[in-house]
Amino acid sequence: MILYDYFRSSAAYRVRIALNLKGVPHERREVHLVKGEQRSAEHVARNPQGFVPALDIGNGRVLTQSLAIIEWLDAAWPEPRLIPADPLDRAGAMARALLIAADIHPVNNLRILKRLESQFGADEAAKAEWYRHWIAEGFAALEALAGDGPFLGGDAPDVSDVLLVPQMYNARRFDLPLSAYPRLVAADAAASALEPFAAAHPDRAKPE
Repeated sequence: MILYDYFRSSAAYRVRIALNLKGVPHERREVHLVKGEQRSAEHVARNPQGFVPALDIGNGRVLTQSLAIIEWLDAAWPEPRLIPADPLDRAGAMARALLIAADIHPVNNLRILKRLESQFGADEAAKAEWYRHWIAEGFAALEALAGDGPFLGGDAPDVSDVLLVPQMYNARRFDLPLSAYPRLVAADAAASALEPFAAAHPDRAKPE
């Protein structure tokens, strides 16, 4: 199994965490987004969107979109379960996960930031402020949806914790103050203390 990855991509970071939690053997191959390698004909042939992650599972099958990959992993390797079986718990976990995947992340990814610069002349400070604004708006809602811990998913991490940790990394990278989100900070700390999460961190995934 081959994961086409970029160490700083939050979507790829999610899949690294899920693969580690499931203990699924895989090989990582870097697709350098800043250098534009995602637009190469070779990569677009495996993922027509030109995004990472892309997970080659063999037999000519390549999976794309981080949540779809996580859902497949949960079906193929049921333990530890990341998407709850109980319908209400599942709805809660997916609502928290989608708050990040569908509402925060899409407006803050690399291609959006580049478009802000090319079309509207946004400088680095303006792009950073844009980034912080959308994380803060999403985190305010996610803080209200968080339970009593230690994880967003309760006693064990679920799919929303898998998405939270990379988004917290981005928040710190762009200097968003986190004091207004104590439950998120606590859940991030609890998850990051686990080796499957720690091993997926960009500092450990970064090519030498």
